[in-house]
Amino acid sequence: MIFEETINGYLFSTDKKKLQFDIIHNYLANESYWVKDLPREILERSIENSECFGIYQGSSQVGFARVVTDYATFGYLGDVFVLEAHRGKGLSKKLMDFILKHPELQGFRRWMLLTRDAQGLYSQFGFIKFHAPDRCMELWYPDVYSSDPFKKSITAKENN
Repeated sequence: MIFEETINGYLFSTDKKKLQFDIIHNYLANESYWVKDLPREILERSIENSECFGIYQGSSQVGFARVVTDYATFGYLGDVFVLEAHRGKGLSKKLMDFILKHPELQGFRRWMLLTRDAQGLYSQFGFIKFHAPDRCMELWYPDVYSSDPFKKSITAKENN
């Protein structure tokens, strides 16, 4: 289902055909702190398997987010950004509103996200620090995309 809305001259859309991979990849791999060195192949696979949200001004993509979900009980919000030239216009808040009112993302028992610096934004939408940190566990590989074994596995896949 494609969900779209124009807000203050910007198009918010879930249409994956509109996504501009070069812009998304450049921001995530080179400017974000959370997925430095992200290989394009990994980005493409993550987008293919997520509900994606783009923000557009005219024909240019200026923002992005994605939700990893089962469309029934859970959504993980990640890779949220608005390009520098478009910040300060409330687009992050409008993007959050747009995501949270998506018709197929209603009634979840839990939404999650990770952020180093945007707690103020997300708390406006009801996000709280994890209520039971003693129950939360993770496997964490922060340098996976820059590790030699990972790069070798990607190179081997490309050569086959």
